[in-house]
Amino acid sequence: MTAESSAPPTATAPPTATYRLQLQPDLPFAAAEKAVPYLAALGVSHLHLSPVLEAVPGSTHGYDVVDHARVRAELGGEEGLRALAARAAAHGLRLVVDTVPNHMAVPAPESLNAALWAVLRDGPASPYARWFDIDWDGGHGGRVLLPVLGGRLGDELGNIRVDGDILRYHDHAFPIRPGTERLPLPRLLDAQWYRLAWWRLARSEINYRRFFTISELIGVRVEDEAVFTATHATILRLLREGVVDGLRIDHPDGLAAPGNYLARLHAATGGRWTVVEKILTGRERLPDGWACAGTTGYDALRHLDGLFVCPLGSGRLFTVYRDFVAPLADAGGDWEETVRRAAYEVVTHDLAAEVERLVRTAGRISDQASHQGDHAPWALRTAIRELLVRLPVYRPYATDRAGARDPRRGEQDAAMLAEAAARARAVFRSPQEALAVDLVRDLALGLLGDGPDCEDFCARFAQTSSALRAKSVEDTAFYRYVPLLSACEVGADPGAPTVGVDTFHAYCARIQRDWPLTSTVLSTHDTKRSADVRARIAVLTECPERWRDLLRRVSAGPGEGPQPPDQHLAWTAWQTAFGLGKPSAERLIPSVLKAVREAGLHTSWTEQDAVYEEAVGEFLRAGPCGPAASSLTELAADLAPYIRANVLSAALLHLTMPGVPDLYQGTETEYTALVDPDNRRPPRLRADLLTELDGGADPQDLSAEKLLLTARALRLRRDHPDWFGVDGTYTPLHADGSAAGHCLAFARAGRAVTVATRLSLRLAEDGGWRDTELHLPGPGPWRDLLTGRECPEPVICLRELLARYPVALLVGED
Repeated sequence: MTAESSAPPTATAPPTATYRLQLQPDLPFAAAEKAVPYLAALGVSHLHLSPVLEAVPGSTHGYDVVDHARVRAELGGEEGLRALAARAAAHGLRLVVDTVPNHMAVPAPESLNAALWAVLRDGPASPYARWFDIDWDGGHGGRVLLPVLGGRLGDELGNIRVDGDILRYHDHAFPIRPGTERLPLPRLLDAQWYRLAWWRLARSEINYRRFFTISELIGVRVEDEAVFTATHATILRLLREGVVDGLRIDHPDGLAAPGNYLARLHAATGGRWTVVEKILTGRERLPDGWACAGTTGYDALRHLDGLFVCPLGSGRLFTVYRDFVAPLADAGGDWEETVRRAAYEVVTHDLAAEVERLVRTAGRISDQASHQGDHAPWALRTAIRELLVRLPVYRPYATDRAGARDPRRGEQDAAMLAEAAARARAVFRSPQEALAVDLVRDLALGLLGDGPDCEDFCARFAQTSSALRAKSVEDTAFYRYVPLLSACEVGADPGAPTVGVDTFHAYCARIQRDWPLTSTVLSTHDTKRSADVRARIAVLTECPERWRDLLRRVSAGPGEGPQPPDQHLAWTAWQTAFGLGKPSAERLIPSVLKAVREAGLHTSWTEQDAVYEEAVGEFLRAGPCGPAASSLTELAADLAPYIRANVLSAALLHLTMPGVPDLYQGTETEYTALVDPDNRRPPRLRADLLTELDGGADPQDLSAEKLLLTARALRLRRDHPDWFGVDGTYTPLHADGSAAGHCLAFARAGRAVTVATRLSLRLAEDGGWRDTELHLPGPGPWRDLLTGRECPEPVICLRELLARYPVALLVGED
């Protein structure tokens, strides 16, 4: 490689808006290429592609990478990617690509991952051994545990066979260590660098870092410079050659030192636009030292959704939920109690192996430091668990070196761990035994030196913390605490789902000041419900008594109709069906079954109760997908104007607030989707409808209205990037009058004004806008891009401005 070819890429203009395409065999590069003219006409500047490197065959997401050196053949290979990039460039678009630095797949057959295959064959001596986060000293006689067997080894021996220099087990294929091919099978198995084991042993015995608790995804040590170079070579080459223009970084919290990684990536890319999938909780802020444009936008989603949750009504809806479901406090009755119970379950069961690795490391450190020594393994284990379950964020960041470290964040991490430690000590009967908590706290903060064990503990504690938060909150508590399903979303706080106007304005002002090019989202491939589903459900907080009455009508008495297995399931099913709008068994049953398995109250992924799950399916077919669905349809028809207001208002706010809006495929029109795989279906793109609207056709339904709004807002951003970018400004505008609290408005650079309606049902019940007025930021005249209405005066009556649509997008006329 020449010096010129290895130079960092030249920086380009940042995106004005991105459009996410979820590539898969049913949506390859060629299909994306056909969509380019439509997406260019829509007004985005970049296509945002899901991972494009070689993945497990048939993967619908691409996060299970098997080869960083090749573009995925099933999508069309590098030739197809280049053709897509060329087609996009011809229409003024560029590409942003999702990148997966944290892990690779453990595929079947394992030979698909050549780097892992070499490690399984040659063990720690393999040049690829440094790639993977394997604890070779973590038991198993210096071997890596592979939990792939359907039963205990003794019961599965008959299914394992030698085929030359390969060991086969059903779809799996493993390399045989050279020189051991002729050994009898039991001895041959013992002689390998891996130990084949029953899949149930993974939770307590696995000795490699996983993505959360997924044993099929093995952690990659991208903190090693050689590993970084090898795993990023193809993506960086594509950046240099102009095929790719920006990056999305998947799951940075899984990395040993995310800030260090981003600093290295920033240098390698020449500062290309890069956003990170960092989930912020509560008042947590993105570390200032991170070399990126911002997050992928779940923090924006939380602030947008919260605007449409009625503070008083959400409390009354919880009362309806409590009376209907009667949940225990720690099983959905109280948010904090539900999270705490879920965290204890995950840290003691699902992440037992990860905790034991921390115990071993802490024990070695304790034995070597006389002033920190004499801690029993049980005390260290208890201290680690108790600190982990009490962290209110995904992880601390003590592992980032000084250049990537945020001093303010360091102080916050120290205070957070000090508070957690104070509570953790109370679990111990003896104050002397509770000193184990202090050791673990100091190790987690990196205060006990930079030796290999200390550095390892600090990194692994943070990585385990991230996995614990994701599994206990996103994948468990969100499915147990369900009074308002729209609030059970990535980055959200179901215990405090409302966001006030002033809070939203403060958030936007901070984003414009600190992270003006951060990504913002409303729907993604990972959201549990699309934005329009959540918008429908949020209306229920404005009419909780009507939801109560509906549940009474559709709830059959004993022997009178479809009986739910339990009331928690019934509540989840009916609310999910209402959000979907047109419930079908084909879509609703997989989603609700996933919900009850994730909740783990009656069945789970690993302990499936077939009788219970069959009862769930029967209830869904006879209830929400049966004749009683007419009650849902009637309520939805009555609430249609207010659902429409939520959908259009959320969309316009998203498209014009600070940051770079990322649209998920198909969401420019009405889009109701549930959790994956429902939201991974190839989209239906309405190029014909956009052409009609551009020709002056009047929108006939919500999809058309949303598409019109989206195109007008995106084109405004594209035509005036200075209004919405780094040099733009964000100015809150406040209405005056009796209904002022229902208006959310702001100006961008003093040239564009967004006006949106919130809590529209309550607004209607209170008599509408009446005398409410909005003062515009300049003398005008102004023009509404949605209706063409001229606004010659600097003060406008909202009753007139919002007569046609519940939103307005005003532009100052020169």
